[in-house]
Amino acid sequence: MIVTVTLNAAVDVTYRLDRLDRHGSNRVREVAQRAGGKGVNVSRVLGALGHETVVTGLAGGAAGQALRADLAAAGLREELVPVAGETRRTVAVVEEADGDTTILLEPGPAVSPAEWSAFLTRYERLLAGAAAVVLSGSLPVGLPPDAYGVLVGLARAQRVPAVLDADGEALRGGLPAGPALVKPNAAELAAVTGAADPRAGAGWLRAAGAGSVVASLGPDGLLACTPQGSWRARPPERVAGNPTGAGDAAVAALTVGLVAGTPWPDRLADAVALSAATVLAPLAGSYDADAYRSMRQRVRVEPLGADGPCTAEQA
Repeated sequence: MIVTVTLNAAVDVTYRLDRLDRHGSNRVREVAQRAGGKGVNVSRVLGALGHETVVTGLAGGAAGQALRADLAAAGLREELVPVAGETRRTVAVVEEADGDTTILLEPGPAVSPAEWSAFLTRYERLLAGAAAVVLSGSLPVGLPPDAYGVLVGLARAQRVPAVLDADGEALRGGLPAGPALVKPNAAELAAVTGAADPRAGAGWLRAAGAGSVVASLGPDGLLACTPQGSWRARPPERVAGNPTGAGDAAVAALTVGLVAGTPWPDRLADAVALSAATVLAPLAGSYDADAYRSMRQRVRVEPLGADGPCTAEQA
């Protein structure tokens, strides 16, 4: 079983229109709503791939009830801990004319010390049956900046590998505890490390405590910096669509590979193909299965070499 943690879960709302007029009225052609947040998206993909998964995190208010109901309708097991505050919403505005997507993110509820303590109790119980845990997304107000460090440490104590997908201080706070894998995007990597070159940034994260680092470079694929070597993985072609959840699909594939012990080149090819196939799907947490199978055979994975720049010493 793979446990996904979404401390700042959301109800994702997707608006589709021809083109966004940023200073005028906009007529929306189609509206979709579903349970979201990065970890929830990871669990959706894991479930679609046939893997056992459970969603945990924090949820409250009417939006929290809607989130729980949607997870139940999707057949996803949830172990969400209730909070007094209102679960946030995120809004993705997709422009059909050119494929651009604008995303609006609400801040989420404030979490009390008692609610955090209740979550930790639930989390430790779930770890007992976990093959891996995925820690994703932002931290709601009220949680300590090292919240992910606490969760990584508890997972390591039970010999459960932790995958961390966060940014800023939330990412920094998780590194000293030694996550097995960290998956930032290029902007997050540059912001937290100050390194313009993603290869140097990945090395910095490894020196700070990450076991392996896989940086998503948007349409240019993935960069991996691991104890076994460094690789670049590139999609066979660029795809246009809704990128929301593409990074989460990559995390799902990487976590499956981590649990199975799949060689890194195959792991990265799966992650690139699944991420690209997610861009072609209408909603985060979904992917185009035919595109995934087609692109999986054509992803290019190239080693950077033992003396490549993706090393802790050169970060």
